Amino acid sequence: MDDIDRAIINSLQGGFPICDQPFGAIAEPLGLTGTQLMARIRKLKEDGIISRFGPMWHAERMGGELTLSAMKVPAERFDEVAELVNSYPEVAHNYAREHALNMWFVVATEKPGRKAEVLAEIEARTGVEVHDMPKIQEFYVGLRFEA
Repeated sequence: MDDIDRAIINSLQGGFPICDQPFGAIAEPLGLTGTQLMARIRKLKEDGIISRFGPMWHAERMGGELTLSAMKVPAERFDEVAELVNSYPEVAHNYAREHALNMWFVVATEKPGRKAEVLAEIEARTGVEVHDMPKIQEFYVGLRFEA
């Protein structure tokens, strides 16, 4: 990751312009074209520097539900369970942790009640208990890189 990549990540966290050429509007102050910016974002994703690029929706404000979930998955089944968990469109992201609860993922649904269905389905299909950890209070933590 070079200084331009850091500047890209920093600039994308402050909002996304609503205009005909949003990538061009972001790219210009960075000395890039919109096409170059999109190529760099793609490469950051391919290289695993970023896991996703897209909007962060407030599921609850849109009538849905959101929760952080965790599981204690046997090491020999981790990839199998991760693939199953990731097959749900409601799973925003999934990651491993060095902890007794070694798989953590976020579930965001469009409709009330679907969250419980997804968690119950995952538990039934894997045979591994799913811990539901709903948000009590929201905090915004910004990530900024020094160039």
